[in-house]
Amino acid sequence: MDKIIGVRIIDDFLARNPNIGRCNDFRETADVIAKQGFKTYLGIVPTISNWSIAGDEFSLLLDGNPLTEFVELPEQCSKLNYNQMICGAIRGALEMVQQEVECRFVQDQLKGDSITELRIKFVKLLEDALPVGED
Repeated sequence: MDKIIGVRIIDDFLARNPNIGRCNDFRETADVIAKQGFKTYLGIVPTISNWSIAGDEFSLLLDGNPLTEFVELPEQCSKLNYNQMICGAIRGALEMVQQEVECRFVQDQLKGDSITELRIKFVKLLEDALPVGED
C-alpha cells in the first residue's frame, strides 16, 4: 500500500508543480523531496544531512512528524514500524521517475529517539521499458 501511495503522489505532485523538470543529480532529488514533497504533503521541511562521500546516500531529519503527533505505540507493538509508509511512498514516487532507491528509518521519535531520521540511498536509474508485445 505504501508504494502505491508514492505512485499516486508523484502524479499529483508533478501536476501541481509543472515547472519541476527531471532532476540532474541525486542532490537535486533530495532537495525536491525535502523542500517541496514533504512540505506539500506533510506540511514540514526536513533537514537534509549526512551525505555519503559518494553522494549516493543522505538522511532526512524530521523534528516533528504530523503522522505520529497523536500516536503512542503500546509496549507489545514496540517493533512496529509505524512510519514505514513514508519510506514506501518515497520508493514508489521515485520509481515512477526512474530512480530506484532504498529507504529506511534510522531513528524514530515514536520509539523514544530524540529525532526521526530517514536514510535514503540511490541504487540505480531505471530504464524505460515498453510493455511486452509493443515495439
